[in-house]
Amino acid sequence: MIPWLSPTHLDFPPVDNALQEPNGLLAAGGDLSAQRLVNAYKHGIFPWFSEDEPILWWSPNPRCVLKPSDIYISKSMKKHMKKHAWNVTFDHAFNSVIEHCSALREESGTWITDEIITAYQSLHQQGVAHSVEVWSEHGELIGGLYGLAMGKLFFGESMFSLRPNASKVAFIKLARQLNTWGYPLIDCQVHNPHLESLGAIGISRDEFLLYINSYIDSEPEHQWIFDHSC
Repeated sequence: MIPWLSPTHLDFPPVDNALQEPNGLLAAGGDLSAQRLVNAYKHGIFPWFSEDEPILWWSPNPRCVLKPSDIYISKSMKKHMKKHAWNVTFDHAFNSVIEHCSALREESGTWITDEIITAYQSLHQQGVAHSVEVWSEHGELIGGLYGLAMGKLFFGESMFSLRPNASKVAFIKLARQLNTWGYPLIDCQVHNPHLESLGAIGISRDEFLLYINSYIDSEPEHQWIFDHSC
């Protein structure tokens, strides 16, 4: 049995208590207030649940991560990026990005529910959640991703593509910029082939928590909003 969180207390159980099967399930209940979400990420925990489930909290082991300095760009991807005159921005259309991420997963049962959207929009308004947008030659939003930046760590949440490779372009631009800003790690949460093709690897939960303890309270010196050609 996993513990049920109180709606009035923000504490989580130790992540070492997370189940091995399903991998990383730690607790249920609570709420999606900004304070609870920030506290969760500071302890290596994130929410992930379907619309017909209670709020579920996870801390998987191993953890899928990518070091921005290790972003892998294949030869075909480099050609693709040179061929398309796409524009990449940060924090220009957060609401549209998270809504696209939700809509593209509705058929398979999205975890980006209305409750999640509202919660992360609130975090965006507080300067914690951020988006990356990819725009076509004609100014159409064709891809992007969103996540949280805390200290010098970026916690990725979801991405979408309306054209082939658009989400990869968003991720590559994010990784390059975070590397310039001195971020050592992007949290990708759980493994998938899409992320692996870009250089994501698995590390132990303990190693991931060392990164959090070392960088979560760092003070980054940069502005998130920027506009860049592909």
